[in-house]
Amino acid sequence: MAKNGQESLHPYVGGWNTEGNYIRHQLLPNNRYIEARGDKEAAYQGRYRVTGDYIEYWDDTGFTADGKFINGVLHHAGMILYRQ
Repeated sequence: MAKNGQESLHPYVGGWNTEGNYIRHQLLPNNRYIEARGDKEAAYQGRYRVTGDYIEYWDDTGFTADGKFINGVLHHAGMILYRQ
């Protein structure tokens, strides 16, 4: 536990964007995510799990996907997302 009583956040929690910011992932500390695409702020949302540098996504509609963090960059479904 951190001094403030909150658990330490996973280092990958936060915002990840494609170049040009068309696709934006927000990895929330409660293991939920929101994916924005263009003007649609919540195009997809669901839960995620990080194991080492591997991430798995389960969209609320049942769609699944995965990705990998390589040298501080998220590679997901043919996209490259950078830390916001």
